[in-house]
Amino acid sequence: MDEFDQVMDRPRKGRGSVSNSSSRYEPQRVRSDDGWGSAYEGETEDSAPPLPTTVTRDTSRTIIAYNDSPDLGFDRSINPYRGCEHGCIYCYARPSHAWLGLSPGLDFETRLFAKFDATQLLDHELRKPGYEPKLIVLGANTDPYQPVERQYQITRSVIEVLGAFSHPFTIITKSALVARDIDLLAPLAARNLVRVAISITSLDRTLARHMEPRAATPPRRLETIQKLTEAGISTTVMTAPMIPGLNDHEMESILEAAKNVGVHSAAYVLLRLPLEIGQLFEEWLRAHVPDRANRVLNLMRGVRGGKLYQSEWGKRFVGDGPYAEILANRFAIARKRLLLNSARQPLDFSQFLPPIRTGDQMILSL
Repeated sequence: MDEFDQVMDRPRKGRGSVSNSSSRYEPQRVRSDDGWGSAYEGETEDSAPPLPTTVTRDTSRTIIAYNDSPDLGFDRSINPYRGCEHGCIYCYARPSHAWLGLSPGLDFETRLFAKFDATQLLDHELRKPGYEPKLIVLGANTDPYQPVERQYQITRSVIEVLGAFSHPFTIITKSALVARDIDLLAPLAARNLVRVAISITSLDRTLARHMEPRAATPPRRLETIQKLTEAGISTTVMTAPMIPGLNDHEMESILEAAKNVGVHSAAYVLLRLPLEIGQLFEEWLRAHVPDRANRVLNLMRGVRGGKLYQSEWGKRFVGDGPYAEILANRFAIARKRLLLNSARQPLDFSQFLPPIRTGDQMILSL
């Protein structure tokens, strides 16, 4: 037997992905033993050693990412980090690590890239002649409040710049760390410049721990929602992603729990499994919930036209077929019953104004 075949994929404590398969852009897809596969002192061959997190400087020359997707309600976003230490096994951002020649599996969770120049880049881009302010979303790809943000505070510095320009933005996160920045967010919310969306996938601590190993616990997310709403910050709960046969039965209870802590709006997204995520998710199912793995996969194929994923516009977030229709109807009924469909005042783009810098020519008033 080849030595590489002896390196077994198995769950690591505190990590979501079971494996670290090669990037889809690599010419060969092989397993290699870099030392993590062998037992350490005091461990058995069946126990996997912990994997450390490394952070590398991201050398991107721009900070605002633009998209033309008809499925999204925004055309620009900011992601302070590449990769995400939360380790959510279902994360649709995982395949982006392949562009870096890294694995969408464990590399995505452990080999992070931080945009330390974010504030300078953002200030420069917002000052460009002819820049037209439109909604910016923080966390459209990876979570802006993942654990490394405690140390680097890049997201906080981005918020400070957006606030200085009076530029409207939305935050999407599943981290309790967002409450740290209420001192910045509350005054902006009072001027109708910011909203926050908190995603809750499950109220089951055990399931959440396995699916989202380094994200905030469900109670902490509910506590965070309450802190934000009490501070006057418009907050949406996102039951996302809903996974047929695994957590979709919790949809109504999640919405009710969020309503009880002050939420007035809600959204949901059906699980998406593009590119490498299908394989990673199946590995996770068979490692953590083997008794339900086949049922979940079959239901996923049922809402995706017989495949694990369909990328068609208009169907990516909600799926297709009877099961998807039932899920959509359940959400609509629950949202109406809980009064979670309150109309929200549009964010105010009229306030956008680049702040005066030292040396700038002042505007003369006649």
